[in-house]
Amino acid sequence: MTKDVIALTPTMPDLRTLLAGMYAGGPDLGVQTLAAGAVVQLCDPGGRPLVSVEAPVLVQVPGETSRLLDGVDGVDGVDGVDGAGQTGPVWWTEARASTAVAEAGRLAGSFAGRLVTVLGGTVWPAEAACTEVVPLTTDVSAVASATGGPAVDVLTPETAVVIQDRPLVPLTSWLSDALRTANESDRALQIVTPPTARLTLATRTALRGLPNRWVVQDPDHGYYDGLSGAVLHWKGGTFTPVSGEQGSTPVAGAFTAGAVTGERQFLLTLRTRHPAEPYLVLGHALETCFRHLTGTAPAGWSTAEPVNVPWSTRGLTDLAKSRAPRPTWLIAVGHPDRPVLATVRVRRTPAGVEEDITVALGYGEDERPPLHALEELAVELDASHGLVTLLASLRAGRRDLTVPARAGAPPVPVTFTLGREEARRVGRSRAESPPHGLAPVPLGHAAGPALHYRLGDGTPAEVWGRFRALVDHLRPPDGSVRTP
Repeated sequence: MTKDVIALTPTMPDLRTLLAGMYAGGPDLGVQTLAAGAVVQLCDPGGRPLVSVEAPVLVQVPGETSRLLDGVDGVDGVDGVDGAGQTGPVWWTEARASTAVAEAGRLAGSFAGRLVTVLGGTVWPAEAACTEVVPLTTDVSAVASATGGPAVDVLTPETAVVIQDRPLVPLTSWLSDALRTANESDRALQIVTPPTARLTLATRTALRGLPNRWVVQDPDHGYYDGLSGAVLHWKGGTFTPVSGEQGSTPVAGAFTAGAVTGERQFLLTLRTRHPAEPYLVLGHALETCFRHLTGTAPAGWSTAEPVNVPWSTRGLTDLAKSRAPRPTWLIAVGHPDRPVLATVRVRRTPAGVEEDITVALGYGEDERPPLHALEELAVELDASHGLVTLLASLRAGRRDLTVPARAGAPPVPVTFTLGREEARRVGRSRAESPPHGLAPVPLGHAAGPALHYRLGDGTPAEVWGRFRALVDHLRPPDGSVRTP
């Protein structure tokens, strides 16, 4: 059974209701708070955390509960549920149970069940819900000491390990905080899941770059990396690749390509740059991408999943300004009828304010990605939103944009666009005469157009060679131009 239990309620749990839920362990257990009251913990008599409950989050973005809790009776396809089946905004209260204490999972289920009994709504997973008092019978004196964070199950000098036994692993605020804390302490974050688990694209993006890892625990094949298939073992306080013959790392036999379904993902990677002006409003480039490719603006944004705040360029601008000069990373999602997810990283540089944006859209076998919209999109991004570079790619992948622990082909570039100011910095004559006959199409103003390079239709793998040659050609000797 999962160690994460979520109560979805139509009204916000107040302090009295939360305390009633915390009575799931009876009068012998205690309560403490962390993070200025943002996390409440149910503790054993010695103060060891058994269940950590984060402050309730109001999810106002349509489709988020369905996206993150897919295939669960009573939740799938519903944005918020009360006892009468009403849909609408929903309060998401997540409890994470300690994996070190046998009763903790049942305590989390009883906590969530008590909230729903009082407020209406539903519990995920449904089988976890109960209202019984769960006595603590484990000898907690034999259990290792707490790790110092509600999301971390094992902490060593090298690594923070998070165990997740849920079908889809989102980038919750738990995980986001664990990643930040691990980075600040020079540790790796390693997420351990069963082989049936998938990651959301946001979680996959956050784990990018070693020593962070997705570790799959397969009962028949041991441990392996869910993104590369490399066989792993626990050594020196971290999961590390096994050395095979001649120093190579073997690939787990379970890490095989999935069945061909015809589903594809359309990917955009772009960078914009703006003068650091007091009245700068961020997010318009991302909104432009959404409108050109889906017909509507993003449905919502947040710094973690579930994405809970309705879309607002002013709101995300205010957040980025409040964090400056530190960078800000956030997620945006589309409406439920079209799978689309984006990540944005805002940072202050000597050249101004830059937005590094990725957008992923999912398409079924009978759906056509909107390749025809790329040139018009590039024109608007260049004219109004400070386009630096734009790379469009296609790859085989799930329409719902989730990431399984299976081998998959890399994305194949389709087009690459150089913004007019970046083309000027490269040197227009150089940018207009690339190798392999990739003569660019000028877009926008004739006197200073953006340059649009058509690389292929997303099928031939050799397109990657052309793209690398193009990037090498466009990179000036001082290395000042950065491309995706």
